[in-house]
Amino acid sequence: MIKFFIKQAYKNKLYIKYIISGGTATLIDFSLLYFFTDIINLYYLISASIAFLVAFIISFCMQKFWTFRDNNRKKINKQIFLYFLVGIIGLVANYFGMYILVEKYNIWYIFSQAIITSILAIGNFLVYRYIIFIKKKIKKRKEIKI
Repeated sequence: MIKFFIKQAYKNKLYIKYIISGGTATLIDFSLLYFFTDIINLYYLISASIAFLVAFIISFCMQKFWTFRDNNRKKINKQIFLYFLVGIIGLVANYFGMYILVEKYNIWYIFSQAIITSILAIGNFLVYRYIIFIKKKIKKRKEIKI
């Protein structure tokens, strides 16, 4: 039974890494928001901005270098721009999705957030994997044996 779970974890390690990276960034975001607002007594919108930026940088680095194993630094400026753009689109989609689910369909806001987050996480994963951190496949040359 344990071997089965290990095999499944290894088989799905990309998805597991994606979830760990996103979860880490989210934990840092919430922790910094609380720290700057309740401990340091910064205005909550300033705290939210600082927390978002720190979590964004950590998330980008973890996704690029650890999850998707993209160590190419030549296109990092383009990647970080696209990553930020995806984040902003997600923020807007989250806002409108929450509004629709809570106000129009009377779904509990926490459950609504879980639904929206799940949808965005799947969409983001696809964009990260197939657009932002895409790897070119290297064709193997056939060796001629003499």
